[in-house]
Amino acid sequence: MEDVVSNSEFFRRQDDLISKVLPNSLVIIPNNLASVRSNDTKYPYRANSYVIYLSNWIEQKSVLSISNTDGARETTLYVKPRETQKEIWEGRIIGPEGVLSNWPVDSSNSILDFENSIKSRLSKYSNLYLIVGIDPDIDNIIQKYWHKEILDPRIHLDEMRSIKSDSEIDLMKIACSISSDAHIKAMAISRPGIGEWEIQASIEGHFTMCRSTNSYNPIVGGGDNSTILHYSTNSETIGGDELVLVDAGCEVNGYASDITRTWPVSGKFTQPQRDIYELVLKAEIAAIEACQAGSPWINMHKAASEVLARGLIDLGILDCSFEQALGNNFDGEYRKFFMHGTGHMLGLDVHDVGGGRQGDKPGPELSPGMVVTVEPGLYFASWRNDISVPKKYSGIGIRIEDDVLITEDGPVVLSDMCPKTIDEIESIVGSAL
Repeated sequence: MEDVVSNSEFFRRQDDLISKVLPNSLVIIPNNLASVRSNDTKYPYRANSYVIYLSNWIEQKSVLSISNTDGARETTLYVKPRETQKEIWEGRIIGPEGVLSNWPVDSSNSILDFENSIKSRLSKYSNLYLIVGIDPDIDNIIQKYWHKEILDPRIHLDEMRSIKSDSEIDLMKIACSISSDAHIKAMAISRPGIGEWEIQASIEGHFTMCRSTNSYNPIVGGGDNSTILHYSTNSETIGGDELVLVDAGCEVNGYASDITRTWPVSGKFTQPQRDIYELVLKAEIAAIEACQAGSPWINMHKAASEVLARGLIDLGILDCSFEQALGNNFDGEYRKFFMHGTGHMLGLDVHDVGGGRQGDKPGPELSPGMVVTVEPGLYFASWRNDISVPKKYSGIGIRIEDDVLITEDGPVVLSDMCPKTIDEIESIVGSAL
């Protein structure tokens, strides 16, 4: 995938950051370490989102530093040096020289020289910002030579990252388009008796064909598995009269999409499934409409919750007043069946920085340039003994999730190419067979 974000934009981000930190400061951000999968094999490497945001650098064993001495920016990348024998086994290394030819930095150095370099540099600064906990070796080096307070740059970076630029939005549109097509293909191959793993394979295969990667491990839950919020086994077959809930998104150049759709593998919703699906869709549409610039974060959850609470009463699933169903703080009887928040921020991380997750501090005011998910759901697990539901709804789990850009002119659904009406879904399911 070609780079969409220009080097000049990365430099602007660096300038923005150094304008926010204290004068005469050094900011240090280590890149993520590789994660061991088993013995001497590793998981696919994913760079740290802050390093991507500020420099587009994705090689491991690296550190980004930015300083603002006398108000002037100096950005340095410490990276792996070229080494022929390693490159024979593991691939070409860009090296310090290559960094200067293509990346938005002012200077580069070998990571092998990091300690000596930082030892001499630290004495020049009054303040040090470091994201602690990414690389213990870097933390230990800093603590050896810096004996004053260590500040956290994320208070500034998270605010910056919460508002997406046009180029970031373009990348997220691409990710949403790829993910939408993957969901459509998965619908089209669905049939009674299909394996959850087959749907997962179809989706991940499409991501790979489009030169993207998972932004998280896909959830493919058929039947009662759809009622498990973070189901991850994806190893069972799906019965002919069952729904499948698919929560899957890809990332492009680090930027995530996050889409959930639910459909009947038979191609036809039963009436109880239709009842719940229409209610969740109505709640999602109401929550999207609540995503207006300048509105409080809670508004989308309030809109979805009110629709779901009223609908559960109308369907006879709840036998109480609307006030009891909703609760004093969205903690009423409806929460037996809608246990999570309505959305989260989306960007370089699928649960992106900027606040707003369920159980977190009150979320931010919605502002133009933010991208959020909207994902109400209802879950009626037959295996739970703490709730009581009409038998006809037992085993139904439905979530519908879209990615929404906040603009001055109202919400824009970036994933609107992914079908979600009952008629659309029923016309697609099984169409590739």
